[in-house]
Amino acid sequence: MATLSPDEYYGDILEGLAAWFASPQIADVRATVSRHPEPDLGTALNRNQVTSKLWLAESLRTHAGGTFGTVTVLGGWFGVLGAILLADRRLTIGRVVSVDLDPRCAPVAESLNATEVRAGRFSTRTADMHSLDYAASGDASHPPDLLINTSCEHIAGFAEWYARVPAGRLLALQSNDYYAIADHVNCVSDLGAFQAQAPMRDVLFAGMQPHKKYRRFMLIGRK
Repeated sequence: MATLSPDEYYGDILEGLAAWFASPQIADVRATVSRHPEPDLGTALNRNQVTSKLWLAESLRTHAGGTFGTVTVLGGWFGVLGAILLADRRLTIGRVVSVDLDPRCAPVAESLNATEVRAGRFSTRTADMHSLDYAASGDASHPPDLLINTSCEHIAGFAEWYARVPAGRLLALQSNDYYAIADHVNCVSDLGAFQAQAPMRDVLFAGMQPHKKYRRFMLIGRK
């Protein structure tokens, strides 16, 4: 039997799983791994990243009704959260707009969500979250029904960003206490500190998810 390279080996596994589960999402992951050998893609798809996003999807369904027209994801990176939300049949979402400052992210995110791109349910935008007009950041004509930011620990000038978000906007936010990462410039020590940093008039959910090296905090509610 011929020896397979690691790419061929894991590619065959993903192709088999896509067929087994009749999953276009797994097929899109397989194609993306092949076309876009980004070193950070493995991090974006690791267990901690995925479980925190599954937690968000479950919490949106349980505490926020689960039905949204347009969802804007800030710091969307390679589009994993968009893929998870759109694949969750318990949620009813019209479309996801994934926003990231890094221009590397858009082509990878569009590949990872290729099925939803073709259906008109996923798009990307390369922009700085500090400069967006949040009265109309869902698309050219209307604001999003839900604004998500799962990268609050990365945001320098968090107070200035938060002040730009209109009062009454439905938000889902995540942060953590993982101070060991250099890019984590805005960690919080606990859930109470996160609530103080991002005050909401109507908190629908506030919780903590333990991980091996840190804790992740989440808030869902209206500013």
